[in-house]
Amino acid sequence: MWKNIDLQKCLSHIQSELGAKESRPPEMRPSITISRMCGAGGRTVASRLVDLLQPHAPFGCHWTIFDKKLIEKVLEDHSLSSRLAEYAPESGRSMLLETFNRLRGNRPSTSKIVEQTVETIWKLAQGGHVILVGRAANIITARLKNVFHVRLVGSLERRIERVEEVYEMSRIAAQAYVRAQDAEKKLYVKEYFGREIDDPELYHLIVNTDRISYEDTARLIADTFLNWRKSELGAKTA
Repeated sequence: MWKNIDLQKCLSHIQSELGAKESRPPEMRPSITISRMCGAGGRTVASRLVDLLQPHAPFGCHWTIFDKKLIEKVLEDHSLSSRLAEYAPESGRSMLLETFNRLRGNRPSTSKIVEQTVETIWKLAQGGHVILVGRAANIITARLKNVFHVRLVGSLERRIERVEEVYEMSRIAAQAYVRAQDAEKKLYVKEYFGREIDDPELYHLIVNTDRISYEDTARLIADTFLNWRKSELGAKTA
């Protein structure tokens, strides 16, 4: 189902692409974040979106998906933050520090893993041609002009049905899972970043996957994103 979402593709992206993109200006390194309710199809839509966007990528660039589990796995096993450090220009590092300070505000100090995740997401988004699913990526990268932000939503009933089907859970287990995941996502964004995950101002596009199929959602995102990119680049050259 998610054939293009795996650890090896993430590591390959890090090894082969980020360094090469230093010569390209930031506006030429587009990225996308996807925030989603549990069961709204985030991974499925992201997987299809990569296939739709790849034909539009410059030669040698490959769109790659980093979801919550992959980001945490890479951090745990491969010291991603330290490996990415060499690719961050000085201006990017100072901007990242400002973002750290702004996001933390008067809240308690974040755990080390959250700080590493913030840094990793920031650097991946700067490198470009990544789809970052979850982990408050849209808030972390809000100041980056090359990033397009999407939110996927749906009714509780339909999302529970999808989780039952995909993960082969009982009805009761699926209900508990969806409610717990939704609560965890809201708490994570509120506790560490001081924002409400459902705030519509955080996104360029919000899609209800009850009403629009995953395939059509991916196409809608791709078309809207590509038009947004043309508009952004046109404004910069005008």
